Amino acid sequence: MNRIVRVLLLAGLAFWSLTAQAQSARLRAANKQFDNLSYVSAVRAYEEFLRTDKKKDPAETRDAMIKLGYSYRKLEDTRNAERVYGELVKSNTDLDSEVYLYYAQSLAQNGKYRESQKMYSQYGEKQKEDLRGRRFTVSYMDMSRFYQDSSSYRLSSLPINSRQADFSPMYYKGGLVFVSARDESGAVKRVFNWNQTPFLDLYFHPDTNQLRVPGTDLARGVNSAVLGGGSETKPDGSEAQSETTPLTKAEIFSRTLNTKYHEGPMTFTKDQNFIVFTRNNSSKGKSGKSSDGIRKLKLYSSVNKNGKWVEIQEVPFNSNEYSVGHPAFSADNTRMYFASDMPGGYGGTDLYVVEFTNGQWGTPVNMGKEINTEGNEMFPFAAEGDNLYFSSDGHEGLGGLDVFVAELKDGIAYKGVQNAGAPINSEKDDFGFITDKNRTSGYFSSNRKKGVSDDDIYSFRHTCKQLNILVYDAKTGTPLENADVRILRNGTNQDLRVTNEKGRTDLCVDSNTEYEFRAIKEGYALNSVRFSTLTQSPKPVLNVSIYLERSENTVVKGVIKTEVNQQPATGVKVTLRNDKDKSEQTVTTGPDGGYEFDVKPGAPYTITAQKDRYATKKAQYSKTKKKAQVVTDSLGLYGVGDVFQLKNIYYDLNKFFIRADAAQELEHVKAILKEYPQMQIELRSHTDSRATDTYNIRLSENRARAAMDYLVSRGIPANRLVARGYGESEIVNGCVDGVNCSEGEHQQNRRTEFKIVAVQ
Repeated sequence: MNRIVRVLLLAGLAFWSLTAQAQSARLRAANKQFDNLSYVSAVRAYEEFLRTDKKKDPAETRDAMIKLGYSYRKLEDTRNAERVYGELVKSNTDLDSEVYLYYAQSLAQNGKYRESQKMYSQYGEKQKEDLRGRRFTVSYMDMSRFYQDSSSYRLSSLPINSRQADFSPMYYKGGLVFVSARDESGAVKRVFNWNQTPFLDLYFHPDTNQLRVPGTDLARGVNSAVLGGGSETKPDGSEAQSETTPLTKAEIFSRTLNTKYHEGPMTFTKDQNFIVFTRNNSSKGKSGKSSDGIRKLKLYSSVNKNGKWVEIQEVPFNSNEYSVGHPAFSADNTRMYFASDMPGGYGGTDLYVVEFTNGQWGTPVNMGKEINTEGNEMFPFAAEGDNLYFSSDGHEGLGGLDVFVAELKDGIAYKGVQNAGAPINSEKDDFGFITDKNRTSGYFSSNRKKGVSDDDIYSFRHTCKQLNILVYDAKTGTPLENADVRILRNGTNQDLRVTNEKGRTDLCVDSNTEYEFRAIKEGYALNSVRFSTLTQSPKPVLNVSIYLERSENTVVKGVIKTEVNQQPATGVKVTLRNDKDKSEQTVTTGPDGGYEFDVKPGAPYTITAQKDRYATKKAQYSKTKKKAQVVTDSLGLYGVGDVFQLKNIYYDLNKFFIRADAAQELEHVKAILKEYPQMQIELRSHTDSRATDTYNIRLSENRARAAMDYLVSRGIPANRLVARGYGESEIVNGCVDGVNCSEGEHQQNRRTEFKIVAVQ
């Protein structure tokens, strides 16, 4: 296995002590190679010792086999690992629990799930606190859930794959940057002792359109013997050579970033001018080791200036004593996810998140037990939206590393994690997954060996399972045009569609999902149907029908927005209360912030919008005057941390009294505070850049205090207000010291804002 940037994160080695008796020369040589992490040499030496030494001590034989199995495991030679661990379990009863775990994992990686299930069960008996034993034992009772959506995927091996390891692709300027152990220079390249393979560098292919290779579809049927991976074999047991397409040329990504050591998985900010990448611990060409002699991984950043990567520096949370690697920026660049084996985690390697604001790093935070397990979580990727993809051998999967997805809400995987399923996942290692917002296409890497040996990069395309939603008049059977169809996915509002002249709209449905479709049209009562994809239909196109009855009810619809930027607010609980009969209806808004309700005519009602860290909004409505009408409205939410500029509060030069035009704007603030009696705000005042810093701080504090005094004089309690002056520290238009600006431009900086600091 060549991907040392991944393997080093797993380097929590357990060293088994041998008996104090004299060891043979062969055994001493094998142990030395093992201690040096030279697993290829260790395997040869242990196999020679076990084969040739006649008078072996049973304890030495047992420990040599344990280390041999561990070496095969590190080299990803799952067949030999299975053989060695099988012999150990068969001939020994006093083995450490890890042997049963490693045996179970090797069996699963070889597609022997029934046998693996038994070993996981034995491991669970020995290690009751480790949930993997119980989870995998139960999971392997029914394997069908891993294959539910497999027929919808098409995979292709990429022509950039070489004879060495190629993995962890990342989007970059219309192409892909990826990690490779290839050596296209023709010169002698240093090799890594772990597995005698070349060191890793970053490579680039500039055009993803050239990477779609016809005729290399790798998807297989559910009952295929090598579903999702595995090697074809000849009658003699050797691997059959797969047909491969000509290698597409890839270029070295950066001679500045690539060094004689390993460079690995990387991530880019949205503008693609800032990179964070993984590298062996090294500085100015010199490598650094931890106190236990291991060269850990670190993260480095670099800036692209005039086409060159410069200013290479470490991130501040690196350490010589543990590894950090596999970075992934969030879609909005405000956070970065990464993997680490730093102390205090749940298992081998965990996923962490760190804030990234204006080029400054926060403090890393463990992502918690919803994502991290007793095993290893790594290779994160944050897609557009709130989906975090990563690989793990601790969550239930098909073997080795599997790709998982977690839908995040406020940084928490509130719905748990979901296995991406076959054929993305196989019994081997599947990782380095990247995709678009809806997982319709993307790339990942795997050592399933369907093309070139070792790690290869694959493209995938998820085909549509189409569902037609048909809306009819219940009495006449006539298709209803321009009917709204609200799509609810697992209980949460999603898209709002409109039917065409045939009364139809359609969508691509996801597997393992509970849907509800609500049809709404003026003059009709709302009606809905439920649809589940927990079981799959072989039909390529499915239909569902909704029949609407004529009604005099009122349809109430609207959009919840955030007041600070007038964008749709997702995840808002919207409740309509019929104030006449006290009945309630509730929905949770989706990405469009929309809601729809069916209201009986002649009844007053109240709409309430609630979301954590936002002020609850209530709106009351009187009886509707007309029957069978549509009422449309929008509600705005104020959230903690929102900053609003009071555009009409300006001050004369060197003055801090409230002008007449400013008073009118403060009356608007007073109205907001009256509507939300639990809201607390900070009044933030600013000056222009003229005069000294000290003078401007004092002046801005006086201005903020003047605004506060005005509100207090109008009945707002002082304990709900904080006045703070910022002087000239936050100029909005570049009119800093030394820049010539007009009086109008300077006045833009003499402003007051209010920031919401608490709501209820």
